[in-house]
Parts: sequence; structure tokens; C-alpha cells
Amino acid sequence: MTAKFSLPISGKKIGSWDDIAPLFETLEAHPISSESDFKDWLKALSDLESYISEDLAWRYIRMTCDTENEELENDYLSFVSNIQPHIAPWDDKLNKKLAECIFAEALKKDPAYAIYFRRVEKDIKLFREENIPVQVRLQTNAQKFGSINAAMTVELDGKELTLQQAAVHLKSTDRAKREKVFGLIQNRRGEDRKTLDNLLDDLIKDRTLLAKNAGFSNFRDYMHEALWRFDYTVEDCFAFHDAVEKVVVPFNRELTEKRRIALNLEKLRPWDLDVDPQNNPALHPFENGEDLANKTIEAFGKLDPFFAEVIRTMKLKGQLDLDSRKGKAPGGYNYPLAVTGYPFIFMNAASAHRDLETMVHEGGHAIHSVLTKDLELQAFKDCPSEVAELASMSMELISMDVWNSFYSDENDWKRARREQLEGVIQTLPWIATVDAFQHWLYTNENHSIAERKAAWLEISKRFGTGMVDWSGWEEAQMYGWQKQLHIYEVPFYYIEYGFAQLGAIGTWKHRIENPEENLQPYKDALSLGYTRSIPEIYKAAGARFDFSPAYVKELFDFVDSELNKLEA
Repeated sequence: MTAKFSLPISGKKIGSWDDIAPLFETLEAHPISSESDFKDWLKALSDLESYISEDLAWRYIRMTCDTENEELENDYLSFVSNIQPHIAPWDDKLNKKLAECIFAEALKKDPAYAIYFRRVEKDIKLFREENIPVQVRLQTNAQKFGSINAAMTVELDGKELTLQQAAVHLKSTDRAKREKVFGLIQNRRGEDRKTLDNLLDDLIKDRTLLAKNAGFSNFRDYMHEALWRFDYTVEDCFAFHDAVEKVVVPFNRELTEKRRIALNLEKLRPWDLDVDPQNNPALHPFENGEDLANKTIEAFGKLDPFFAEVIRTMKLKGQLDLDSRKGKAPGGYNYPLAVTGYPFIFMNAASAHRDLETMVHEGGHAIHSVLTKDLELQAFKDCPSEVAELASMSMELISMDVWNSFYSDENDWKRARREQLEGVIQTLPWIATVDAFQHWLYTNENHSIAERKAAWLEISKRFGTGMVDWSGWEEAQMYGWQKQLHIYEVPFYYIEYGFAQLGAIGTWKHRIENPEENLQPYKDALSLGYTRSIPEIYKAAGARFDFSPAYVKELFDFVDSELNKLEA
């Protein structure tokens, strides 16, 4: 019996392109004479993709955990500059071999392979050799955003704080302190506004060049195809914006007015938006990263023992870095590790309730990664963001039932759930704002900085409440977009959160209305990976991939009713 074709990958280290070049050459030269041969070849290709993606993942993880370590940064940039440019043309060669194989047509009868091959065909269409150095520049420049933000600190009460740590004080019941902290944060951000403006100018220039080299009139249209958006159009993005404006913004105005009245203020200022409306002290769900991990394991265990085991295993493997500290890149992420099988969670916890939300969000991603780790091919695990974020944003809502692991006081638990649901209402307008702004940026690529600020302000007014007085801080208002890392690092990856938020509400609603099913629909949907279309995966979870005003209204009426129960 002939042995299955495979590549000698185990134990191999990637020091340079020369270490992996023979593997690509072997794949290209290997003959395929049957459907079985083709499947073996696809598995070998998948193994190589997994091996390379994990190597890059660890370089990125180590760099973001310590942006002040030049050796770690150089290690990441070395891959981007000296290895990735060689991989790109070989990916194209192997994609073409795959697409042209006479056995591909038969495999397309399987929906999983059909989706995979459609992505490959799209990649072939978009590939241009001249874009390789452009992509290197883009990756190199995009990571500068993290380094710039990681260096931002302020001094408060004699202590040096990261901006994430300082932001916790915006929940203080002392209004004068909130105003002071807001000023410290905005003034520190102001020191780098010009630098970040120039960085975005450079990124827009190269992103536009990338798109035009590939035959597109603008980067927006290029990215819509590069992100494999097969299940919706650019016009659907505009429909989402309209639905948010018509349905969600009125809910948000109502919330904002309730806040103003509860705080007994004639007008709200930017530093009044995070404090508890009843002037209660900030929620304090955990002490530090260790405590956050342990309480998450306990809470997840109440939902499903498997969920707890995922986080426990990651902790034992050292694949959690949760505390905020100087020199650490901003934000949070769950980075899948294709070979290890268990991902890495990175975040900047400062003992705030928002950090609890981030942890369960990333925990949802982690559970998704583990549920898909045994799928046959890496391509089946590489979910589009609309699906990946369904996993994480659904977990934010589903896990509210077990937040008593973080809050032993019943009133704090109720308040935490209320904050979560209010956050859902506030998040959708922000997502629409960021997405609409990116559409504007790249369909007006020759804009000036003044025009950019004016556009942000105009779009913000469309999706804002108009109920916050920014007097004296107009410049900070016009630069609100600079805190959104997606604009710099992963352009156009943001509306997915909006679609997934709607899907998450639908998934949570289905669970409440069908308690006998418990979490099985959620787990079934996540286990599919990307072997079905986005609408099919949402349906499996008990939701709909639908952003019509009528459906959005149905979902937010449900959120409002659940919120009212907590306020009773």
C-alpha cells in the first residue's frame, strides 16, 4: 500500500526563507493522479500553512507583549520583510495548481470544499507580484500603531498609568476627578495626533496603490473581495448603517437622556459617559489577571465543563497574558495557534468591568478555536470575521447568567448585566460610525487632514445622540477615530462586529426562548468552522444573518425588554 504524501515539517525551525523553500518546491512538483492523491496533497498544504501561521503568531504575540524589546520587534519584522515576500508568489503558484486540478470539481460537491476553493479563486484573482513590497510596507507600518500607543502613559496621584489603567478612573463618582483624568488622557493622545495622522496618510497611500495595482478604483472595493465577503455586498453595509441610524440610535438617545436625568446634570460632558448613572462606585469584578483567569474558569464551568477546560488548559500552557502594563501593546485579542490547537489570549486588564467583558469575549473566540481544531484542513478553521465574532459576542451575552462568579453581591451582578445590555445599544452606533468613516477614507483617498476631521465629525453626528457637550474639547472629538486600532492595523475589519452583535442577540434570544436546547445550537454552529455559508452558520446558532430594519427592531425590542427586567 502506497504511503500517504506528507511534508517533513515536525521540529523544523524557520530561521530564514531557505528553511521552508524546499517544502513549497515539493508541493509544486508532487504529482496528483487521483482524488485520493489530491486530498493528501491538500492536507500537506494545510499542514504547511498551519506550521507557518503558528510561527508568525508567536512572533506577533511576543512583540505585542513587550513592545519595548527591539529583538522581539525585529524578529516579527524579519518574518514580514524577509520571509513573507517569498511565500506570497508560492502561495499563488500552489493556489493555481489547486484550482486547475482535474479532481477539484468533484470535491466542490462538498460545501466545505466549495467554500474553500471559492476563496482560493478569489485570491488568484487579486494576486499581483508588484503588490508584495507594498504589503510588506503596510504590515511594517501598521504595527507602529501598537508601539505608539503602548508608550502612552499619564501620571495620576503620583503614579504612572497606562491609558487603560487611567480610564478606570472615568468611572469615579468624583466628577472633578473624572474631568481631570479625561483631560490627562486626551492631552497625552494629543501629543501623538500628528504622528498618527501621518501614519494613516502613509497607510492610505499604500492601500490605494495595492488596490489600483489589482485593478480596483479604490481600496474599499478591493478589501470587500479580499475579505471574502461572499454573502453580502457594499450596499448591504450601507443598509446596515441605515438600520442602525433608524432603529438603534433612538434607543441610545433614550439611554443617554436617562443618564443625564439620573446624574442630575443640565448637560452631559465627555467625562460623564462611563460613571454609573446612580453614582455608584465602579464595579470591581477581579483583582488581577490571575484572579480574572480563575473566575472565568469558574464561571464558564457553570455553563459547560468544556468551556472551563479550554481556559484552564490555556492557563496551564502559559497562553494567557491579561494584565495591563507599560510597554504592552493596546487592545486585546485571541490568536489561534494552528499547530498547538489552543490559542493565546492577550488583553490589558485593569480590574474594570469592561475587562470582564473582554475576557469572556476572547474566551468565546478561544472556545471556537478549540471546537474547530480537529477539522480536516486549516482552510475549514479559518472563519470569516462575521462568524468568528458571532462566537465571541454571543458569549458576552450568554455568560451574563454566570457573572455571579465575579460579583457575589446580587445588586452588583444585576448592575453588571445592565451595563452589558446598555453597552450593546451603545456599541452598534459606534461600529456604524467607524465603518462609514472607513468607506469615506478610501473613496476619498486624496483628502486633507482637515477634511478627514470634518468627515469624522459629520459621520459621528449621524450616529451619535447629539446630547454630549464637547465644548473646549472639539479637537479631541474630531480625533476620536485615532483610538480605534482596526483603522490602522486591520482596515475594514469592523462592520463584522455589527453583524455579529445582531447574530449574538439572536443566539441569546433563541437560548432564552428554547432553554431545553441549552448551548447545543451555539456549539454546533461554532463546530462548523467555515464549512458552510455565513447565513447557514447563523441559522445553526438560532439566529439570522439579517440587518433589515424590521429584524434589527425585533432584536432591540428584545434587548430593551430584558433591560427593563433588570431595572425593575
